[in-house]
Amino acid sequence: MDLSPLQSQLITLKAQKNAVILAHYYQRPEIQQIADYVGDSLELSRKASESNAEILVFCGVHFMAETAKILNPSCKVLIPDLEAGCSLADSCPLTEFIRWKRKYPEHVLVSYINCSAEIKALSDYICTSSNALKIINSIPSDKKIIFAPDRNLGEYLIKETGREMVLWEGACVVHEAFSVQKLIELVRSYPLAKILAHPESKSEILKIAHFIGSTTALINYVVESPADTFLIGTEVGILHQIKELSPDKYLIPIPTEEDNTCACSECAFMKVNTIQKVMDCLQSESNEIILDPMIQCLALIPIQKMLQLS
Repeated sequence: MDLSPLQSQLITLKAQKNAVILAHYYQRPEIQQIADYVGDSLELSRKASESNAEILVFCGVHFMAETAKILNPSCKVLIPDLEAGCSLADSCPLTEFIRWKRKYPEHVLVSYINCSAEIKALSDYICTSSNALKIINSIPSDKKIIFAPDRNLGEYLIKETGREMVLWEGACVVHEAFSVQKLIELVRSYPLAKILAHPESKSEILKIAHFIGSTTALINYVVESPADTFLIGTEVGILHQIKELSPDKYLIPIPTEEDNTCACSECAFMKVNTIQKVMDCLQSESNEIILDPMIQCLALIPIQKMLQLS
């Protein structure tokens, strides 16, 4: 792998500072190339909790860096750009959510990891798309459940588990954007292609998918499948890892409703992180994640429960 001078300097700098770089699959390829670990939310949470590094640079979005800090409070956790937010986390404002939650005092709260530290602190369970089915199935059948913040994932879990759940009306703009009509047109052109979708996608997409899974599960499906053509329904950044592992597979991102230059669904928040920003934040040790100690302690409980159940 040929590295740019900036990438090489960054590798040297992180060794000097005893730093570890964690990168989500949706990050830019040049960031994934120099990361110590690339993964989905569950895997990166594990790596954060296990790390002995003095500094963790989390190349992802804000709630992910918060989770790393919750799991490794003694470590300095940095994020390349503090504006790397999340439309799904933003769809669940704390004050409004607290009022809504009070309507269901007998329910346990399962929160998708794509939420703020404050929402996690209110939760009984945390889940990721990798372990959501396992988490829901672990809850005693006599317990009533509210699920937040992603309604699409919640609807998928209701269908798969048979559990009744009250859903918060949140969504990810990336996974909401896929066009069913454009997907149908692609299927006409590639009738043997396998359709893969993340469970945050709309139900219309999930109904026609051959496989539904987390980012890691989607990657593994492509690598292990005998098929050679795939229509991918998640953020386009996932293609980098798939191409690294299966260079002979033909990957086509499912188009979005809007006409755009790449005709794919791209998370603007994920892409605000650049290799230069990774270098800058590590050099100056800036953009540190600071959490209220009480929120941090309360949020740790359901996250640890999730890791144990996983």
